[in-house]
Amino acid sequence: MAAVDGETQPAKHQEVGHKSLLQSDALYQYILETSVYPREPQAMKELREVTAKHPWNLMTTSADEGQFLNLLLKLINAKNTMEIGVYTGYSLLSTALALPEDGKILALDINRENYEIGLPIIEKAGVAHKIDFREGPALPLLDKMVEDVKCHGSFDFIFVDADKDNYLNYHQRLINLVKIGGVIGYDNTLWNGSLVAPPDAPLRKYVRYYRDFVLELNKALAADPRVEICQLPVGDGITLCRRIS
Repeated sequence: MAAVDGETQPAKHQEVGHKSLLQSDALYQYILETSVYPREPQAMKELREVTAKHPWNLMTTSADEGQFLNLLLKLINAKNTMEIGVYTGYSLLSTALALPEDGKILALDINRENYEIGLPIIEKAGVAHKIDFREGPALPLLDKMVEDVKCHGSFDFIFVDADKDNYLNYHQRLINLVKIGGVIGYDNTLWNGSLVAPPDAPLRKYVRYYRDFVLELNKALAADPRVEICQLPVGDGITLCRRIS
C-alpha cells in the first residue's frame, strides 16, 4: 500500500505484464469474487482451472472477459461466429454457451493439441456440435472465404485473439466477412499496459516485440470509416468494431 495525501492507496502492479489492467489487485479480485465467479458456468470454471495448470496459461481469456463476451453475444443475438486463436477454448466455450442450439462457431488455431485440452469439457457441456475446429494458419482460409461471395457478410461476430503481427491482415479480410451491424472483437489491444510504458520499462521480450503491431492496429482501427469502435479495459484490453459499411 502507498500513502497519498495522508490516505492509504492500493499499490500499482509492479510488473508490466499483469493480466488485469486495474491498478488494484484487490479491486480486480473483488470483481471476480462478487460478479464473475458466482455466475461462471461450471464448465467454464472447470476449463479455467485446467488451463491454469498449463505452462502457457497467460494466453487464456480472463474470466471477466469471458463473462463479457458471453453477455455481448446474447445482446447482439449472434448465431454464426468465428474465433481466430483458440488455445484451450475458454473464450470458445463462453461463445458456444451463449449461442442458440443451432448456432455455429468456425474456430481457427494452429495447435489442435491445446484445443483438445478443453475439448472433453466442451463436449460434457453439450456444445461441441456448434464448433467447427480447423487446424492451421488462418490467413489462407480467410483468403478463400473472401473469394467466395457467399461468405461475405455471413458472420454476426468474430473474435480475434491470435498472432498480433497479423491483426491488420486479419482485419483487411474480416471486414468483408462480418455482416453490416456485426461485430469484430480484437483482444489484447492494450497489450499489458505497455502501450504507454516509458522506453526503459522492464518489458518482457514478447511484450516489447508485439507492442508496435498493437499500436499500429489501434491507429488503423481508429481511422477506419467502415467501423464504429469502442476500446475497453477488460482483461488485457478488447476493441469492439461494429461494421457500418
